[in-house]
Amino acid sequence: MSDPDRPPERWAVLAQWDQVVDTKRRPQAPADSAARTEFASFYAGAKSRLVVFIMRHGADSHEASEVVQAAFAQAWERWESIEHPHAWLRKVAYRQLLRSRDRREHPLEFLEDSPGGLCPVERIDLDAQEELVLKVLADLPMQQRRVFAWTYDGFSTQETAELLDMTPEAVRQNLARARKSLKRAWETMREDHQ
Repeated sequence: MSDPDRPPERWAVLAQWDQVVDTKRRPQAPADSAARTEFASFYAGAKSRLVVFIMRHGADSHEASEVVQAAFAQAWERWESIEHPHAWLRKVAYRQLLRSRDRREHPLEFLEDSPGGLCPVERIDLDAQEELVLKVLADLPMQQRRVFAWTYDGFSTQETAELLDMTPEAVRQNLARARKSLKRAWETMREDHQ
């Protein structure tokens, strides 16, 4: 699938459609203003939930925001051809998370924030229950985290199975195990506060 006239390092293979895209080209905006408006509206409404979805996979808020931004950049390029943007963005963002973790050789050292305002990531408000869920999910095996994250975001067992290339039975089993862990953690937290 390579073009002999172009160097192979300039091409990236997109797994979802097996399309070859020149990574050096400038992103193409949606063609008409209605599509641009639709994208902007979708972005405003879906970004925070997508960040939390990625955080359910063990990412911190900054890592999740970067991954989500990269996923939306890819969506911008092909917005008019995406049929199911919620599912598409979750798959792309999750893959981006895995790629970013593979590339990172050493954890980043803590750098103090320079003065100049608030990071938009800090606007993501999590209640105590959501923070507990994220903490417990971080300790679960990745497959259980993935299934729980998709289900928690409103996808059915069948949809989750199709999107994660699993059987519905495997989805139900992983979800039951994740819920059992969450229940134990919740009961432990309640006992600690009594």
